[in-house]
Amino acid sequence: MKRIVDRLGPNGPYLALALTCLLGWGFKAHCGAGWTGSEQYTTGCYSDAVPFWGMRGLADGKVPYFQARMEYPVLTGALIWVEALFARVTAGVRADAATFLNAVVLGNAILAFAILEMIRGVGLSLRRQYAWALAPPLVLYLGHNWDLLAASFAVAAMLAARRDRRVRATALAALGGAAKLFPVLMLPLLGLGALFAPRRSHRDRFVGAASLVVVAIAAWGAVNLPVAALAFDNWREFYAFSGERPGTAASMWELMAQFGWWITDVPTRNLWSFLLFAGGAATIVAAGWRRHGEQPWLLFTPVLAWFLLTNKVWSPQFDLWLWPMLVLTGTRARPMALFLLGDVAAYFAEFWMFAGMEGASPSATHTDILTAALVRAVAILWLIHAAVRDPAPSWARFTRSREDAKA
Repeated sequence: MKRIVDRLGPNGPYLALALTCLLGWGFKAHCGAGWTGSEQYTTGCYSDAVPFWGMRGLADGKVPYFQARMEYPVLTGALIWVEALFARVTAGVRADAATFLNAVVLGNAILAFAILEMIRGVGLSLRRQYAWALAPPLVLYLGHNWDLLAASFAVAAMLAARRDRRVRATALAALGGAAKLFPVLMLPLLGLGALFAPRRSHRDRFVGAASLVVVAIAAWGAVNLPVAALAFDNWREFYAFSGERPGTAASMWELMAQFGWWITDVPTRNLWSFLLFAGGAATIVAAGWRRHGEQPWLLFTPVLAWFLLTNKVWSPQFDLWLWPMLVLTGTRARPMALFLLGDVAAYFAEFWMFAGMEGASPSATHTDILTAALVRAVAILWLIHAAVRDPAPSWARFTRSREDAKA
């Protein structure tokens, strides 16, 4: 393996990522637009792009929010519209769900390369670059959904924070929250970093933290308020849907309900998932502050990991939120590998359970999902422990004189 890496040289990660994107396209596109015999579940080729093409008016050229409902935040809705437009322009009257799926894969591939370019720009080692370029989650989810847009904003925000550009990091995290909500988890960490910044007066700390609040509201509002003002009901659907949905098969809450350990209604589940997350996140920040207090943005990775573990919804592609953060800040290879194993196992266990519900094979049960989810949960708890206890990777240790620190 080392010989291959040496022969490919510094551009090897680009070639590796191109291969990964090709595999990701093949993994989803081989089913085409017309699923038969539950093949979307048995082979794992299910993609949200296929039902979205017809069910959200994309085939007819309708604009999300203004002419059609959309259960995603506005920047993701805008990306979906652009990709649908690309599909219709390039294929004309022959455009169908398969064409749109290809456009989604292309859009996500561009974002995957953008993330690779960003992490190369801060001097990450080739090992970390290959950890992104050859990531199994990219194969599973490149054509699954649109989460890489928010992940790109989160990576950009983290790298801006590393350079001590807090205003830029705040704006990027807030914009990421306009694509999927999870990047906003970085905002309190950036605010705390400004509020407790060393070698600054109390007044400067307060003004700095307050200014970040204003920046976050302005950035988020700039893309949300125009849509909310003109199409409020469709704009709010994401937030209403998030509050009303009960959960997904691989979340801890749904698994507890399935096995009769704790059956709750949706409002109770919302409350307890929030309380558990908030308490755990505060504990993570408090425990990690002594080591990472001057760079609290590093704690975004364990806070996000805890959010995934305690959230009532754990859609398969959510693992793609965490993986780029682990590539950047992970300190231990074994729990990262265990996380990938749990991710792949949970993905197929969940979709094979759906296959079994339709009488198809291979099939799986809730016990299979629980086993995979436990593997993933152990990995996440291990990763959280490491993130709190271990020193930051050397590239992340901000110094104004050495921007090219290696991981």
